[in-house]
Amino acid sequence: MTDWNRVRETFQNVWGYDDFRYPQGEIVKAILQQQDTLVVLPTGGGKSICFQLPALLQNGVTLVVSPLVALMENQVKELLDRSLPAATLHSERSKYEKTATLKALERQQLRLLYLSPETLLSPKVWQILSQPQIVVNGMMLDEAHCLVQWGDTFRPAYRRLGAVRSSLLKTRSPGTQIPIAAFTATADPDAQRTIQDVLQLRSPQQFLQNPYRPNLSLNVRHTCTPRSRKQQLLKFLNQHRQEAGLVYARTRRDCETLAHWLQQQGFATAAYHAGLGSIDRRQLEDRWLEGSLQFVVCTSAFGMGINKPNVRWVLHYQVPALLSEYLQEVGRAGRDGKPSIALALVSEPTGWLDPSDKQRQQFFQNRENAQIRRAKQLSKQLPKSGSLDAVKHEYKDAEIALSLLHSTGRLAWRDPFYYQILDGKSIPNANTDAVKLMAKYFNTRRCRWMFLLEAFGFRKEAKPCGHCDRCKR
Repeated sequence: MTDWNRVRETFQNVWGYDDFRYPQGEIVKAILQQQDTLVVLPTGGGKSICFQLPALLQNGVTLVVSPLVALMENQVKELLDRSLPAATLHSERSKYEKTATLKALERQQLRLLYLSPETLLSPKVWQILSQPQIVVNGMMLDEAHCLVQWGDTFRPAYRRLGAVRSSLLKTRSPGTQIPIAAFTATADPDAQRTIQDVLQLRSPQQFLQNPYRPNLSLNVRHTCTPRSRKQQLLKFLNQHRQEAGLVYARTRRDCETLAHWLQQQGFATAAYHAGLGSIDRRQLEDRWLEGSLQFVVCTSAFGMGINKPNVRWVLHYQVPALLSEYLQEVGRAGRDGKPSIALALVSEPTGWLDPSDKQRQQFFQNRENAQIRRAKQLSKQLPKSGSLDAVKHEYKDAEIALSLLHSTGRLAWRDPFYYQILDGKSIPNANTDAVKLMAKYFNTRRCRWMFLLEAFGFRKEAKPCGHCDRCKR
């Protein structure tokens, strides 16, 4: 175990804080003691320090599995600004940059390597990490709720991460330990169990904090027509012209259309989505951070890992499908602890006057159902065991089918690249309960924070907040 005085001294010297916020110190201790860890901390709770600090205090590399390029780039930039040995590997880096990073990894010059699950399991990276002399201190899964999500945001490679540790240990000397830690701001009890099962966490220490933010007022307004929705948006933006914020929409096209219209209304804004090139995304982030853009019209691709404390409001022009996504996004307001507002604009409950929300949700639901139908068909055709690469070449969507089988307990990964299909129950239909829960939240007459706390497993802490739109009424 590392000397605790050295831990605190490094923390103070590198990050400049006097002391840890609970439970940061306890999480750092658990990781340094090589214990598996599950961490649910509210947005802005300082999760990244909890795995960055242990990585700097040990020899070898800590792997940080992260879902978004923007999230990796922002965290690595902050580390490099502090002259710390960190790097990122992703598809948007040049061939020269990738080669240099792989050489640094092989020479054991890195303390932190940020990469997506797909990059971690790519041949070049895996070949280096499998070498017995490469010291791997641990695998940290950032934004671990991404592992649970299905539908249009689903990434099959997440389902193979549970086989990473056992495979790496096969090439290491006996007694070697590679702890795994999962970090997220939003995971209900079911999601927590899924994360533990998929990652094969061993008696993990759990640090679960409720997401309540006393400075964040939650509000929902029902609109009767698309025109009414635009009027509500304009009214809100005119009331908050001097304040930084975010406007969320669901699709790239909606972001582009809405941003263009708001520019014509005289607002300093731009559209941000995953379809933009990395340079354009970085420029938009910088302009928003420095204040030349008052707000960004964005999809869920924006916000993770981007640290702007003085965001006074988050407006959902179109709402996400899941409560976990909603909670992530509203949590980007008010990180400085000052009063902030979250407003969601939703169609009136019947959908007769403005069916746009129902139609949009149905579109995403149909896409997910088609994905599941295809996976069910494939599951009957796939070989009972084999290599992922082989079946991917022969069957389109094979990786998704294998992941669905894994989610029902009908498949085991012998290592991250070879599978074994087991006998058992069939693949279930798409889970509509999560979508129904989202609708319940928007139409509830109870305190909105109470609803969220109960939904995420914090029933004992759930009390009326006194400042959401329901409490004020």
